[in-house]
Amino acid sequence: MMRRIFFLFATVLLGLIFPVSCYYDSEEDLYPQVQCDTSNVSFANDIQPILTNSCLSCHNAFSSQGDVDLEGHAAVVKYALDGSLVGSVQHDRGYSAMPQGTSKLEICKIEKMKAWVNAGAPNN
Repeated sequence: MMRRIFFLFATVLLGLIFPVSCYYDSEEDLYPQVQCDTSNVSFANDIQPILTNSCLSCHNAFSSQGDVDLEGHAAVVKYALDGSLVGSVQHDRGYSAMPQGTSKLEICKIEKMKAWVNAGAPNN
């Protein structure tokens, strides 16, 4: 009986001393010295992969939640040029924060989107 009480006490004590938690940190958050190259950002090589991995599950031609379709350059360019693409991914006031229900995209991805939009959102 005394062993069980000691074991229970030790387990609780260790649980308090060494709390366990899950979290996700991106490489950019962990290692801020990593540089983000925003020169020569292209839709095909930079922007489309970000959209595919982070946006198209909800904003595609078949399931355009919020009536927003981000599939292909022709669909994306209007949101890029009206400011809503960058405003949403930066979680700016007045825009729907995207991706919805999660934290912002990595800083480098947002910077690449901004650079592409500032270049006129070319289909390159």
